[in-house]
Amino acid sequence: MTSIHLKQPRRGPWRGPVLLVLGMVQGLAAWGQQPQSTFATCPPLPTGVTSVTVLDSQGRYVGRIPPQNRYWVPLDRIPGFLQQALLAVEDARFYEHGGLDYRSIARAAVKDVLKGRMAEGGSTITQQLIKNKFLTSARTLDRKLEEARLALDFEKRFTKQQILEMYFNEIYFGNGAQGLVQAARLYFDKSPEELTEGECILLAGVPKNPGRYNPFGKPVQVAGRRDVVLKRMEDLHLISPERRLALQTHGAATRPLGQAPQYLAQIRAQLIARLGTDAVEQGGLEVIAALDLDLQHVAERTLREGVKRLAPGLQGALVCLDPATGDVLAAVGDANGVQNGINRAFISRRQPGSAIKPLIYAAALEKGLTAASRWSDDPVAYDAGKGQVWKPQNYSHEQFGELSLRQALAHSDNIITVKVLEAVGVPAFVAFAGRMGLSLHAQNGLSLALGTDEVTLKDLVQAYTPLATGGMKAEARTILRIYDRRRQTWLDNPPVLSQVLSPAASFVTTQMLKDVLTYGTAKSLREFSRAHPCAGKTGTTDNYVDAWFVGYTSNLVTGIWIGHDQPRSGGKGFTGGAVAAPIWERFMNKVVTSRPEVEFPRPETVVTRSLDSTTGLLAREECPQKQDEWFIAGTEPLTFCTVHGAVTPPPVDATP
Repeated sequence: MTSIHLKQPRRGPWRGPVLLVLGMVQGLAAWGQQPQSTFATCPPLPTGVTSVTVLDSQGRYVGRIPPQNRYWVPLDRIPGFLQQALLAVEDARFYEHGGLDYRSIARAAVKDVLKGRMAEGGSTITQQLIKNKFLTSARTLDRKLEEARLALDFEKRFTKQQILEMYFNEIYFGNGAQGLVQAARLYFDKSPEELTEGECILLAGVPKNPGRYNPFGKPVQVAGRRDVVLKRMEDLHLISPERRLALQTHGAATRPLGQAPQYLAQIRAQLIARLGTDAVEQGGLEVIAALDLDLQHVAERTLREGVKRLAPGLQGALVCLDPATGDVLAAVGDANGVQNGINRAFISRRQPGSAIKPLIYAAALEKGLTAASRWSDDPVAYDAGKGQVWKPQNYSHEQFGELSLRQALAHSDNIITVKVLEAVGVPAFVAFAGRMGLSLHAQNGLSLALGTDEVTLKDLVQAYTPLATGGMKAEARTILRIYDRRRQTWLDNPPVLSQVLSPAASFVTTQMLKDVLTYGTAKSLREFSRAHPCAGKTGTTDNYVDAWFVGYTSNLVTGIWIGHDQPRSGGKGFTGGAVAAPIWERFMNKVVTSRPEVEFPRPETVVTRSLDSTTGLLAREECPQKQDEWFIAGTEPLTFCTVHGAVTPPPVDATP
């Protein structure tokens, strides 16, 4: 029997049971009153409705996407064995009492007296139905008395069969499954009438504690509850001892709802957008996902452990793409592995901070600026309207003086980036970002240089793919193909590729971003960058609210976001370089060797020149410090350094 635990009585062990019995009398007096609410009606359960099955790119089982609509199943479609099992363990005298089981109440009262507290309540199926539908779960005497009154009324208004049918269709079965139809689909991908006796036993044990005893729960707890149900059925002579032993072989569900829950949620959304809700609700489809389960498991473990090392209350997300195809190889939208939580990988939008800067510098290169262009980060002020003045500041208010664009990007210089965006033009950059895959808003003005417009992690990672592929953007892809019920290829989903950036601008931007990992804001990744050709950029928002790192090799682009769901400061030092970059490195160290590593190919439209480090002009032999720099052909400097050596320059070799 289900026990109701009431509040501790204040005046001795007899007070609770006495008041409870008095409440029963009050309930009898109020028998004729009508309940204030009615049951919501759901459409009848159609036949042939199943889940969508999802496999990864190697054909390994990922999970199921069950229909989410609620349907009403009549009692004659609910297996009699399930009805017997549930009544045996929840309310064996259901067909004998009138809504209140006075034997159970008396037994509970004796136990309450012996224990000196209200330990049991003797609730019937009718009372459970009333409590779940109309009342709160507050363990108070008033709530219990109201529950009893309504239960007596229900028994007058409805037949036993109607009440039991309501119960099966309304009771909660855990993991978001409301009612038997959703439970049967969620745990076994079946309609109720298709359930085996072993599956019926497992479901009958769930209402006692849906969070603990559902078939996806811990095997020991699920098996323990199963044995309780079977023993009760044997005691009531509903099954033989031999049948009990045979049914004890059924344990927790062997094929849970799914791995990669946020990935499955994204697939569901895309199926609905492409095929419509009815196609997904009817089910029967098999989806081959772009997911790589090996990378997914590494991503989940790495993100969980990385966030756990930082501080309580933090959350995170990770997305890994194949830049050549856009295939989402791994996506984690919850650092704690919660299935029905916020999808931070695909849906949540946050400010990217400086992680937006590579796109600004790529746009500047397309406009004719170069990595060697020298800019000053002297303070500057802008009219913000309504008499306000905006003065962009660098991190920790530091000033670097005059820097090349390469150095400015490596150090994530805010002031220079704002000036570069001003040179590119806000409307032109918004259009450029749109081609790269980010939807930004021009009304944010020059503050876009600091990443003030919100983006999703998936979109930001996708926007980096042209930097890894010579300017070719790959739309993020989670679905490779869809099979129908007859396992015929119904729909192929090929990669969607578009050239959005010149190969030269892509290559030069990548060469600039390599410095971020050697002496810039992600210099903690120096050793990794020496071992693997890679590039990337940190991102930190105002007041240390969001920490980002997006980095890539020629065949993997991975982005990390760390922060709080309710935006608040992570404290000084909560930066992309300190928080997100180390998690990125741990993940990439484990997966980078799974794919061939190659250097980013240099296009023929890129030339290299030796420059004087102090002036940014072509170096002479006399220049004490020199460095090689990459240029889009036609933008390379033609003037030699005038600070060191002769004034008359030697002829310039124009060959690449």
